[in-house]
Amino acid sequence: MIEIKKKRNQLLLVYYSDFQPTEWLDENLKTEETFNLRGIFSVNKNNFRKKIVEDGIDEAEYHFIIGKLKGEYYKIKKSVFKLKNDFYFHKDIELSEKHFYAPDKISILKQIDTKVNRPVYIGGENEDILPYEEFEKLIKIFPNAYEIRIYRDARVSSIISEYFENLKDYEQVYKSYLNKKITSRKSTLRRTFKDSEIEKYETIYEKLEFMLNNENSYSEDTWQNEIIQIIQLLFPKYISAFKEVRFKDSYNKKIRRLDFGLIDFMGNLDIAEIKIPFDKNIISRNKYRDNHIPNRDLSGTIMQIEKYIFYLNKTGVKGEQELTKKYKNDLPEGMEIKIINPKGIIIMGRDKELEDSQKNDFEIIKRKYKNVIDIFTYDDLLRRLDLIIKQLRII
Repeated sequence: MIEIKKKRNQLLLVYYSDFQPTEWLDENLKTEETFNLRGIFSVNKNNFRKKIVEDGIDEAEYHFIIGKLKGEYYKIKKSVFKLKNDFYFHKDIELSEKHFYAPDKISILKQIDTKVNRPVYIGGENEDILPYEEFEKLIKIFPNAYEIRIYRDARVSSIISEYFENLKDYEQVYKSYLNKKITSRKSTLRRTFKDSEIEKYETIYEKLEFMLNNENSYSEDTWQNEIIQIIQLLFPKYISAFKEVRFKDSYNKKIRRLDFGLIDFMGNLDIAEIKIPFDKNIISRNKYRDNHIPNRDLSGTIMQIEKYIFYLNKTGVKGEQELTKKYKNDLPEGMEIKIINPKGIIIMGRDKELEDSQKNDFEIIKRKYKNVIDIFTYDDLLRRLDLIIKQLRII
């Protein structure tokens, strides 16, 4: 049996046997040779501190020094575990065999040592530490003999199951075991970027709000260039935006021009139409047969985008090749533009002054075209930004 004890400034490995005589150990201590305890602790007479024999106890205790206190940490003797890096355990950690020894005679410190190239501090407040809680999790999930066996069974069965019927689902056995063993923990990835993300979206919100309060000071060209940047920040799947994309309309034998072509991370082309709001509502105030209907600007823009999508789809492979060639220098290397049922985005108008009945009918209009066109008012964008910021603050 093995215990880990602290004595004065020393970290001790205490070895004793309940079942076997320890004469072999006495013989080894007469030489300079290194020998193993439990298969992972490499010790010799230079580590040996003392032997304790108590009255009425058949077997003696053998004490070996495996570390010394240096400030707030016990520094582990590298020779005991054959380590290349220095390892330090905080003095307040109650150390035991489990912190060093995994099933099947595997050294936990050695497993870490082979994967890093720097001193390892465990616990405490050193600025470069492995938190003790994480070290405990590592010990808990360390694979045992059973886990290794069922993993092997899962790998074998995944191959032969293609050729043999009615095999036990060893993959599911392995997955079920891991699900029980590994404690899920909440990811901190979003929290890592929380402050920078809040700053980003607050800046976008302030920029858009300023533009809407001063829209008369913008030309249409400047307005569109500013809004398309906001669109790319709100919809990061779009990696590129091209202004005034021209393509051939083979039906009418003329050149068509898009406000903007948006390229997503797969190279797919979408369409964006951006209009200065001029503080106009985009749905009628008066009802037609008990319904509020889109105003002329909105219905005209919807029709325009539907026609653009139709014409673009008809350009086929040749159209894709022409656009790829034209914008090659503005795309990631090797990316080709694809025209596969492009989706439209319309940014226009305001809805802050709409009555409830108008809002309801406007939502019906938006959902009617949802599979082809996303329609956003500028107030939609402000609300979206506001909700993103609020959600980030509670992460």
